[in-house]
Amino acid sequence: MVRVNRQQPDGFSLAELLVGIAIVGLLAVLGWSGSRETLARQRLEAATRRLDQGIQRGRAEAQKLGQPCGLSLQPEGWTPPAQSSLPPCLQTLDTLQEPIAAGEMQLVHNFPAVLRFSSNGLVLDGGTAVLTSSGTTLQRCLVMALPLGITRLGRYQSGRCDPDPAL
Repeated sequence: MVRVNRQQPDGFSLAELLVGIAIVGLLAVLGWSGSRETLARQRLEAATRRLDQGIQRGRAEAQKLGQPCGLSLQPEGWTPPAQSSLPPCLQTLDTLQEPIAAGEMQLVHNFPAVLRFSSNGLVLDGGTAVLTSSGTTLQRCLVMALPLGITRLGRYQSGRCDPDPAL
């Protein structure tokens, strides 16, 4: 009886390991760059909706209480008016930033220092706000028309706020 001692390989060869690591690294880089853009877009969409929600809440509060109130739009979000005889719309005080992504959202607007809501919910001031986020080229905008305060969300391109069917 003849015995043949064959040793089975216990693992991968160096070439197989290097190819495997290269493939995993390539997949990680592709996934990381795509998810970063998606995360930036989601952050921008959420901030745009919070901006619009602040206006809607301010209007609803003025109507509900039957008295005028005011808001101030700062780079960090809705704040009470600094120097105004109007009481602040308290339900609206909200930040535009995500807690884990502070400093990545930029806001430019032409609203007055105090955005005023009448006792019946009409808006006495209007304007346009443009939001951008690092990590994406997308720019969102909000336009508020007078006197009803109808808001429109869209995509900011070439100095205009164009309607976006995705919203």
